[in-house]
Amino acid sequence: MQTILVIDDDENLRETIAILLEREGFDVILAPNGRSGLDLALTAKPSLVICDLRLPDLSGIEVCKRLCLAGAGPPIIVLSAAGEEVDKVLLLEIGADDYVVKPFGSRELLARIRAVLRRVGPEAERVLGFDDVQVNLERRVVTRGGQEVKFTPAEYNLLTFFLHNPDRPLSRDLILNSVWGYESFPNTRTVDAHVVRLRQKLEPDPNCPRHFVTLHKVGYRFLP
Repeated sequence: MQTILVIDDDENLRETIAILLEREGFDVILAPNGRSGLDLALTAKPSLVICDLRLPDLSGIEVCKRLCLAGAGPPIIVLSAAGEEVDKVLLLEIGADDYVVKPFGSRELLARIRAVLRRVGPEAERVLGFDDVQVNLERRVVTRGGQEVKFTPAEYNLLTFFLHNPDRPLSRDLILNSVWGYESFPNTRTVDAHVVRLRQKLEPDPNCPRHFVTLHKVGYRFLP
């Protein structure tokens, strides 16, 4: 049975999440603050951690950082309040696997939990694919229709970023910072140019894309 650690200083929310998860067959561990939550995450070795962003002693960001530095830590879903400014790129960079904005529905939280557990679990496949495209994450090899397709490092990193964020609206800035990083200083046109190359190499009809879809005034969405 999989164990989930919930770190939140709101007792009512902690108990509500615990009841929801126990009904779904999970074991649940509760922590009221960041320090005790970090200790439990390192000692109890849960399958997943749900951590509030704002904690009174040790913030959710700091918990993520320390678990990441510890190496091979559990996946983390961060909870943030509606209207709270969240640097989503920073969360991803420091080790968070996903984030959920409060208030949230039970179905949304469960869907996010199961998606993260599928991605990181031992049963998670190291080959991802869509249409006739296969991406071997271990070997960094991309094939289409059984034939290898050559990619530059930036093209490959952009492709895998899309693969790990299916059916989500992704802004150009988020893609830029996640794939190229803060040190590279390219502009958002770099994203557009590389998406065009992905379409040319992987779309059945690059002029009418059905996988790497443009979202007007937002950015892109990847549809497997």
